Amino acid sequence: MHSSKLHVVAFVLAVALVASFVTQTSTASGEGNPIVTFNTMAPVTGPFVGTANPIRGINGGGLPWAIANGNGVLHADGKLDVNVHGLVLAAGPNTGKNPIPTFRAVVSCLSVSNGNPTTVNVSTDPFAATTTGDAHIHARLALPSPCIAPIIFVTSPTGAWFAATGN
Repeated sequence: MHSSKLHVVAFVLAVALVASFVTQTSTASGEGNPIVTFNTMAPVTGPFVGTANPIRGINGGGLPWAIANGNGVLHADGKLDVNVHGLVLAAGPNTGKNPIPTFRAVVSCLSVSNGNPTTVNVSTDPFAATTTGDAHIHARLALPSPCIAPIIFVTSPTGAWFAATGN
């Protein structure tokens, strides 16, 4: 009986040691470290509405939008969490409502290709959005290396942005 308890204790300690090593290895390599944490998002408005002034190749939505709150985090391993609340149209017949049933998130990075600077935009699959403009986007993306100065956009299913990191 005493020997069996010792085996259980030894097993638990071995599992704890392995878990500790895996956590340290993951953290040391930077895989799980946040590279962008944000507590505010700016809606598409003014000169950014439509196709006249795209940001990193991403056109603005066709009408101005408003947002009550947007926050999230992007990790070095590509894990992305974005929460938006009250992302709704600020003009037009659907003012105060979100007529789009799904949103996507796009991470835009400045990177390097063949020694030259380039912009790489990586998109999530669609995520459900309510008519009141609430959505939670949780995904893992294949980010380019390096991923410099990332911007996170909340977009339509076709890629027009409604909100972006910023103020």
